[in-house]
Parts: sequence; structure tokens; C-alpha cells
Amino acid sequence: MDRQTKQRLFKFFAEYLTDRRKELFNKIIQYRTRHLTVVLEDIFQPHNASAVLRSCDLTGVQDVHIIENKNNYEVNPDVAMGSFKWLNLYKYNEQENNTLDTFDKLRKQGYKIIATTPHKNDMLLDELPLDNKLALVYGTELTGLSDIAIENADGYMRIPMYGFTESYNISVSVAITLYTLTEKLRKSNINWQLNDDEKLDILLEWARRSIKKSDILEKEFLEREDLNNYNTNLNLSK
Repeated sequence: MDRQTKQRLFKFFAEYLTDRRKELFNKIIQYRTRHLTVVLEDIFQPHNASAVLRSCDLTGVQDVHIIENKNNYEVNPDVAMGSFKWLNLYKYNEQENNTLDTFDKLRKQGYKIIATTPHKNDMLLDELPLDNKLALVYGTELTGLSDIAIENADGYMRIPMYGFTESYNISVSVAITLYTLTEKLRKSNINWQLNDDEKLDILLEWARRSIKKSDILEKEFLEREDLNNYNTNLNLSK
């Protein structure tokens, strides 16, 4: 679908949205970013899985990449509070080990892979540079990141801790990291916002998820578009 058709489709969908919803869309899309993304390796606890999505939504991080090597990622809707409706979730579960496949795809998109682990003395959270796009990788609470994830990361980051416990709960770790980094991003001169095409694609998806039977409406709209294009081409050929 070309850009002009997407624009017309969103304008069509907007007729089915309340003014309040449209205002929210226009406001929130300005704070969305793909400069940071979250990667979850084998997270299986529904409470933690859902809380992570909520933190991503609230800090404006649009994409979440989910690696399913051994465990399926399940969301508790009561904890997620509908946040998964507004995010792009990408699952990797087709390979024998999906971690390297995920890292490879993210690097091709320009991301630097940062493993979050308390066991590497690379850099603290507030020392992490934001010049490059960063993919922040988190592992399970029980075992942390896999050896493959740690060995193949581009860098390591840890959150300072001053107590007896070994590490933060993963959902807490994600929340602290994303809040710190997104606040730092928004105060910087880094171009962290989405481009116009990305904004349009996401706005369209939000509209689809907000409107009942949006798939049927979209099909009817595109059929009318095809008919209008056919009639236009027919008139031009005369």
C-alpha cells in the first residue's frame, strides 16, 4: 500500500474514532521511539511479561522483540492494562536457537546489542551512551540471560545496587532502565523520534485496533479505491 493510500485509509478510519481518541493518538505518537528497543529472552512469567509491556508503552518504546527458545511468552491482560494493543511485538521462535537470529536482524536495523546483566562490569546505566540505536536484552529472573546472548552482545549494562539481593526483578529493571534512558533521550539533541512513514504506519495500526470490524471496513475501502483507480485510468485512456 503506497503512502497516499495509507493517508486516505487513516482519514477514513478517523471517521470512526472519537475526537478524544484522535487527540490522544496525535499526542502520543510524538513521544514514540525506535531509538531504543527491548528484547526479552525466554521470559515466561505472565506477570513480568505483562509489566514489561506496560513500561514500554508508558516510556514511549514502540517495539518489543520476544525470543522463545524454551518458553512461550504469555501476557496477563490485567497487568498489561491493554498496553500490548499499542506496541509492535515481534516473536522469534522458528530456529533451534533464536537468540542469534534476533541479534542478527536487529543489527541489520542499526541496533547495538546491550546485554543487561549484573555480572559484567562494563558500564552503569547512567554511563550508557545513546548515540547509536540500542537493543536492551533481558533474561529470565531465575537464570538471567543465556551464555549465547552474553557472548554475542556488543556491550553490557548494569543498574547500580546497594543491597543484599543479587538483582532487580526484571519488570522493575526494565522500568528503571527505560525511564532513565528515554528521559535522557528527550533532553538530548539526538534524533530519537519516528519518521513520518513510521508514524503513519503506527497510527493506522492503532486505528485498526480501536475500531470494531476494522478488517471489513478496510477491505471495503480498498475495493472502492481499486474501483476509483480503474475508472480514472479508463477515463485517461479515452
